[in-house]
Amino acid sequence: MSGKYATETIPADPQGITRAAQILRDGGLVAVPTETVYGLAVRADSAEAVARIYRAKGRPSFNPLIVHVVSLEQAQSLADFCPQAERLAAEHWPGPLTLVLPRSDRAGLAEAVTAGLDTLALRMPSHPVMRAVLEECGLPVAAPSANRSGFISPTSPAHVLASLDGKVDAVLDGGSSRQGLESTIAAVRADGTVEVLRPGPVVLEALAASGKGVEAPGQLASHYAPGKPVRLMASEVAPDEYLIGFGEVVGECTLSTKGDLTEAASRLYACLHEGARSNKPRIAVAPIPEKGVGIAINDRLRRAATPAA
Repeated sequence: MSGKYATETIPADPQGITRAAQILRDGGLVAVPTETVYGLAVRADSAEAVARIYRAKGRPSFNPLIVHVVSLEQAQSLADFCPQAERLAAEHWPGPLTLVLPRSDRAGLAEAVTAGLDTLALRMPSHPVMRAVLEECGLPVAAPSANRSGFISPTSPAHVLASLDGKVDAVLDGGSSRQGLESTIAAVRADGTVEVLRPGPVVLEALAASGKGVEAPGQLASHYAPGKPVRLMASEVAPDEYLIGFGEVVGECTLSTKGDLTEAASRLYACLHEGARSNKPRIAVAPIPEKGVGIAINDRLRRAATPAA
């Protein structure tokens, strides 16, 4: 970043929200809290601004971005909604559900947002700070997770700064994310069928991903990586492993002593960050039930445990 040696941290008060919105209108990058993880926000209608996201994150150009909107009307100006998409939006927006829909001819977004696809990933967040920023700036905002591409997602300002300090203009400090796991991503196909591309906090009765390639964030085989080997389904721990526990398996960081999957989801990335910072060269993770939001937790853990190609 020209002329900056550190990223500015802004309190999430009315003045801070106004400041963040102005940075976005000016084409800058701001890490903003959402109910899932911190997002790296930029105005989605500027090719130059969107290119800054890819540079700051080291993100591959074939990986599309999620565009955040403040209202259904704004979303409908960017993508084509069939009755099934309207129903899902009515049931789950605002909230942690991203819909992949046919991009509207009148969307006016930077081409890099969709990575050359004819579909667009849209989400209406529920976090009051993110919604206030969207209201104030008056623009659709692209906002992938505010971390280096492929690494652990951030659920606090400290996580953002550990990865991107000096590479983005500001972090809007809204405390820790409540849910701590990225949104569910579902594609609504032309025939009205719904295909889950990435599991998340919203559990849908829908088709599993068909393997059409990368249509949305979080589909790469290796992702959310802590920078050291990760072993899953661990009921015992080796001396050189940092144990992330769950339920009766108590670790150095425990996702939930009560075995509560919602609590585990909210703590997942915080525990992975702690494991990454530990002096132990490997991470072991206790078994997580493959049900409800546990499906999404295990999805992230499997990707974290997959070596980069």
